Parts: sequence; structure tokens; C-alpha cells
Amino acid sequence: MRLLLIHARRFYYKIREPAIKEPEEPGEARDSLELSNVLVVFTTVEKEDDASVAERAVEEISRVVSSTRPEAILVYPYAHLSSELAPPSTAVEVIRKLAEGLKKTGLRVERAPFGWYKEFSLECYGHPLSELSKTVRKQETAPARRVLEKKFYIITPDGRVFDPSSFDYSNYPDLKILVDKEVFGVELPGGENRVNDYCRKFGFEWEPMSDHGHMRYGPHAVAIMDSVIRYSWQVVRSLGIPVFRVMGSNMFNLKERPVLEHALLFGDRLYEVEVDEDRYVMRYAACHQQFAMLRDWVISYKDLPFGMFEVADSYRLEQRGELNLCFRLRKFYMPDLHILTKDLREAIEISKIVQEKIIEEASKLGRRYVALYNVSQDFFENNIEDIKEFAKRENYPILVSVIPSGIYYWVLNVEYHIIDNIGKPREIATFQIDIGNGKRFNITYTTPEGDKKHPVIIHTAIIGGVERYIYMVLDTAAQVEKQGKTPSIPTWMAPIQARIIPVSKEYLDYAIRVAQEISARGFRVDVDDRDESLGKKIRDAGREWIPYIIVVGEREVKSNTLSVRIRVTNETLVMTLEEFLERIESETRGYPRVEPTLPMLVSRRPLASYQL
Repeated sequence: MRLLLIHARRFYYKIREPAIKEPEEPGEARDSLELSNVLVVFTTVEKEDDASVAERAVEEISRVVSSTRPEAILVYPYAHLSSELAPPSTAVEVIRKLAEGLKKTGLRVERAPFGWYKEFSLECYGHPLSELSKTVRKQETAPARRVLEKKFYIITPDGRVFDPSSFDYSNYPDLKILVDKEVFGVELPGGENRVNDYCRKFGFEWEPMSDHGHMRYGPHAVAIMDSVIRYSWQVVRSLGIPVFRVMGSNMFNLKERPVLEHALLFGDRLYEVEVDEDRYVMRYAACHQQFAMLRDWVISYKDLPFGMFEVADSYRLEQRGELNLCFRLRKFYMPDLHILTKDLREAIEISKIVQEKIIEEASKLGRRYVALYNVSQDFFENNIEDIKEFAKRENYPILVSVIPSGIYYWVLNVEYHIIDNIGKPREIATFQIDIGNGKRFNITYTTPEGDKKHPVIIHTAIIGGVERYIYMVLDTAAQVEKQGKTPSIPTWMAPIQARIIPVSKEYLDYAIRVAQEISARGFRVDVDDRDESLGKKIRDAGREWIPYIIVVGEREVKSNTLSVRIRVTNETLVMTLEEFLERIESETRGYPRVEPTLPMLVSRRPLASYQL
């Protein structure tokens, strides 16, 4: 906090026009005032200031008061003493605390309204103590961080409740790993993570010219990313409720009170940017943009429930040592869905649909989630039967963490974890029931009686963050490899779904015609036309995990067939082109078809883009 103290014979001010979007309404802070023998405290609240700074400023100003003996004190907001300004909502709160604290001096204390251009006139006494400047900082030693009291329980599908320390985990080794980490703070051993190798194989890399934790995506990675992004939209549309897809900004001004309040609840992983003396937060999910849009919509109870969806580029200032390629990043893509519901009961019922879809999407990859249910104390007490119903629908015991009520905007926050190839829990998907942000962002709907009511909002990433979903896919391949089998990824998201390899140049035209027919059906196919041996071409295709390697030579041309090597089963089948198309159509049905990210001819690519 910066202070300029002027002991004035006379001081007069009058507000003229707003200086910010939402200035403080004159009230206890008057729109005009004239005082005599007054200590004018020109005050600039800086971005790190809080109530403790106001208390220390009171001590400093009180010492000046005892020396100058004014009849009144005027706290005058003044933004020109620093370029490191606090958001307006914070500044007003600190200035109010300052004025309130100065009343202990026994003098008349007035306060000019915040956020206005004002005219003023001043007559300074001119004695040695009549002009002073001071800087007030927070104490060097930060207060101890609040320890969040949690109670943990295991709830089984049949509705029984256990203490985690007495539960029998013999049939639930994955749950034991999650409980060890979350409840008992066990440091899990870890090891060499094969997913990191797979990520690099497909062109998911750190960008060395950026802040650590930001990735770049090569052509193979882009095909995978695009496939998953489009699939996330398909999944959302399959929920059976109306969903609107939007796009928006990734940067929000901390001067906006709802943005600041939501950011403070999120925690200490905020990416902040300063522009033109304002502080902005880079969004950590799509919440800010979607809520800013929804508060402008005219919504009726007849419209609910409905969803709003965006694949949001999101930013979190993760600790450098915690960063993990393809899993824990500072910039990532979140397929964020918010569902507006009338009340808590409807939110719980819609959450069951979301829960079912989350479990279904994991099972398509052959995975089972281990779920952590974070709940507020009041939700645990009032909705224990609903929590048991959720556990029943999981068909697997859940870990429940109960926290004090009123701390977060949600009453239920579910984290879905896999246990990965090195034995660590990794959160992938999530859903939350939010009872606070409807009011915070002034989102309303009209009830049948014509009243305005704030909706209860479900937050969910059904398949998880895009990169985290890909992490789960690659981790599944790592688990398969540990079993001595051939690792693979689903055909619908493979960067190259089929490669045609002519035995010699003589059969190149035939290979290209086959590739063109496959491409016309919407599949990513290429032709290895390089002047290399057949064995090398097949090995290179294997390194790229191409699901189908199609070899064509004299026999295939004469019989109008294809020799198809299938990666998943390691078998080679002879089939017609139509039979092959029927097979790949069936395998990818219900999944998006994304355009190729590479030229069709392998010879037209730089070495690094195909020799992985």
C-alpha cells in the first residue's frame, strides 16, 4: 500500500464521472465534501495487499496523527502512487478496513468514494510534517496455511460405510493405491513411465522455446488431438439433453468481482498476466466464459436442463517438478461441459446420467476408474442415500472425502482416477455439483411463478482433459506391453489408420488407387513409395503403430485382393477392398473421421515425421 499524507488547512472534493466500469456508489463515502484541519490520506492499494496491510497502515497513520493533531482524517482513493494496482473489489475492501481502523483515533473519519474522477482543491499547512509519503507492506512471515480438516470413508456398492483403516482391500488393489495416497499420504514408488516414450513417439513434446509445461504437437499428435476433440463433442451430444457449443476468451480481468472470487476459490495455481496496468487470469477451465455468456441469456424453467460446451485451452501454473508429459501440463485442452439445472435434486439426477457416461467411456478403453467423492459436510449428512446410490452405480467401492461446508462453490466433486503403468493414481474425468456460481455470476432463470432463481450447475469433463484422455489411451497400451503383447491405440484415433506398401515400383499405381478409395471413405491412409526394402517398410509402419498394413504385389493385383496385416492380433488376412472397408467401418463406427495431417506419399515427408 502506498500512502501520501497531506495535513491540509482546507480540502474539498466533488465526484465528476466514473473512472471504472462499476464505481462505488456514494453513500457512507460522500459524493462531495469539504473539511478543514484534515489529514488527507491519499491511498493506493497494491495487488498483494490485504486486510493485514490496512491494519499496519492504521498504525503508521496514527503516529502521524499524534504529531500533527488534525481534527479529521479523510481516506482518499488515489491510483497514481503505484503501477501495481489491486483489483477494484480488493481495493475497496482494504480501503474500508483502513477507514474503519482509523476511527480508533477518536477523530472524525471520512472516506471518498472509489472509482470516480474527482475535482479537488487543497491548502497545505506547509509545516515539516505536513507532507509525508509511506509504503506499507505485508509482514515478511506469511501466516500458516489453513489445514483443511477431512474425514474419509469407504462406501461399497451395497451401501455399507467403512473406516479406510479397517477396510479389506484384498479384492480392490487399485482402491488401496488411491487410499494410500489420499488418506495416509504414502509416497508411491513410481518408476520409468512408458507413456512418456509413447508421447514422444507420436510427436507430443515439450516446447523448449516456451515456459516449461507447454507442449507442441507434431502431425501425428495433431491427428490424435483432433480425433479426441471431435469425439468429446459427440459424447456430450449423446447425453440426451440440449447442449450449446460455444467459443470464447481465455483471459479474464481480476477487476471483475465474480472472476476474482472464483479464482480465489480455485487456489494457488493461477496463471496471471499484466496488461495496461490490469491483472488478468488465464482461464483454468471454461467456467468464466460460459458463465459470462449465460448471465446474459434469458432462461426459463422450461429450458432446463441444458448444457454449454467448449473445448477450452486452459492454463494452470503447475509446479515445475510435478509436470508430466501428456498428463500434467501448464497449458492443456479441456472439453468442458456445464449443465444448468433447476435445483439440487435435479442436479443429482442429471449427475447420474453424467456418471454413467463417464464410466462407459473408460470401459470402451478397457479401463475401470477408481473414484474419489469429495463432498461437503452438509451434503454428506443430508444426501447420504444419494452418495450410496452413486456408489452402487459405480459397482466398485468409492473413497469419500468429507470437508467442512461453505469452503468451496461445490457440494460434490468427483475425481475419476486410473492406476497407471507405474502404479500411481491419475485423475482423468470429473464432475461437480456447483451451488455457488449461479449467484456469483448472476445467472438466473424464471420460475413458473415468475420469480428469478439461480440454477445449480454441473461441471464435467466426461472423457477428461484431451491430453489426459490420450494419457489413459497410451497408458492402456503400456499395460498391454507389460503383458508381453503388442501395444496399440484404437483405430479411430490412430494418426495413420492404414498404410499401403507396394512390393515394388511396378505396383505403385495400384497401391495409390487403393489408397484413394480408402481415403474417399474418410480414413487416414498413406502409401509408402520409398525406395526401401519391403521388410524395412513393414518395420517402419510397425514403429508408427499403424493398425492395418496392406501389402500389394503381383498376387494381389491379379486376384484383386489385399494382404492385410492387423496390428492388434498380429495376423495377416487376405481380403477384398470392400471386405477391408467393411471391417474398418465397423471398427470405427460411432467415432469421428478426421482429415489426414500428412501427405499421402511417405516419400514426400521429412524423415522425422515418419521414422519414429
